[in-house]
Amino acid sequence: MAETPYDVAVIGSGPAGYTAAIRGAEYGLKVALIEKDDRLGGTCLLVGCIPTKTLLFNAELWDYLKNAPEYGIAGIGTPALDWAAVMKRKNAIVARHVKGLEFLMRKHKITIVRATAQLTGPAKDGVHTVDLLRADGQASQLTAKNLILATGSEAKLLPGLTAGDRILTNIEILSLNEPPRSLIVIGAGAVGVEFGSIFRSFGAEVTILEFLPRIMPLEDEEISKELTRTFKKRGIDVNTGARVEKVERTETGVKVSYTDANGKPQMKEGEKVLVAVGRAPRTDQVGLDKTKIGLDRGFVKVDEAMQTAEPGIFAIGDIVAGLPQLAHSGSMGGLVAMARIAGRYYRPMRRERIPACTFTEPQIGSVGLTEAQAREKGHEIKVGKFPFAGNSKATIVDSHDGFVKIVSDAKYGEILGVHIIGPQATEIIAEAVVAMDAEATVEELMFTVHAHPTLAEAMLDAYGAVEGMAINA
Repeated sequence: MAETPYDVAVIGSGPAGYTAAIRGAEYGLKVALIEKDDRLGGTCLLVGCIPTKTLLFNAELWDYLKNAPEYGIAGIGTPALDWAAVMKRKNAIVARHVKGLEFLMRKHKITIVRATAQLTGPAKDGVHTVDLLRADGQASQLTAKNLILATGSEAKLLPGLTAGDRILTNIEILSLNEPPRSLIVIGAGAVGVEFGSIFRSFGAEVTILEFLPRIMPLEDEEISKELTRTFKKRGIDVNTGARVEKVERTETGVKVSYTDANGKPQMKEGEKVLVAVGRAPRTDQVGLDKTKIGLDRGFVKVDEAMQTAEPGIFAIGDIVAGLPQLAHSGSMGGLVAMARIAGRYYRPMRRERIPACTFTEPQIGSVGLTEAQAREKGHEIKVGKFPFAGNSKATIVDSHDGFVKIVSDAKYGEILGVHIIGPQATEIIAEAVVAMDAEATVEELMFTVHAHPTLAEAMLDAYGAVEGMAINA
């Protein structure tokens, strides 16, 4: 047992964990970061956000290159896809950022502990003890005045399925030796539609099976409709209301049996199947049962400072009940928790101010209430909608699909929600988050100067559209 306990021990080195650790060190606290894997970064950096978005960037370039002559690029002949080079670049980007995290840990004098951690119970005399088990089987303990749980999540699989070379999760699909000729995607949340978009760009026959009535079911209904339209235009077979009954291996690939929206049995064969039906919190082997920590379907309950029911133990990231499983949500949770521990100013996160981004083609960015949610909550609303077809920069970058949609309070002009589908939507949505945090009204935003020609100008026209006064529509 350490003679001098750490001020904080963070369990898990994903975006939530490493952000918390760095902020704690910046506050002058003695911090330990416990990680069971041999690399820092968690799911997001190693097998999630970063490698996936790298492939999406490659796919975007590939789509442009397939039409190179249209952009005045001649003499390159027929582009050939070098998948090995694509994967090499993806791996190099991940490795670079893993090294960057290791550097930041050294810079901030954060102790990295390579081990699996388990709670031992409540603090004794204000100090928590954590059992550690290293990869070589060596057991030890670590003591800390405060603990932050950031153990992350893992992909769910359908009952009876095991991930492998044909039945894939986000992990296996990022390590393919070659892109599949055909891919069946089960689940049309962010993970499913992003990989469907990637491999369609690379020429795969893509089928999406979604149990709910629409794809991207957490988004505004008009966003779902527009993504469905653009996906079908790209040749992606979108099936909603589809109940998967069985997934079987065949001689050459996989066969998925499902019931369609009309109750009729259907069957689809493909080379690979991606199971993207959600992510489960990693909370079952952390020792929570030895504490007062409350759970909701496996997710940890916390207060506005990210503190659990067990004094001195906090939880952040994908394991937290009531917050989205997004890297930036986890990171901010880490900042809030560490500020609370250090006795510094913090502002609790507001669920409706956390943006969601989906990096498909076209991209999706959203924050706040959907139109349906606003009406359900009893708001009297005005809605403004502006199509990217009327935006000059969208014409320049040859990306006309999509729109910006503003949901606002009819009486006071408060922005209740912003929903974007189109070019660089994941970047533009930041403006909406700032506007909502600043409690700017539609009237004020209509007089906010936007540079020309930019995609962000679509926001200005969308604000105007709320009052029926968009300039370019």
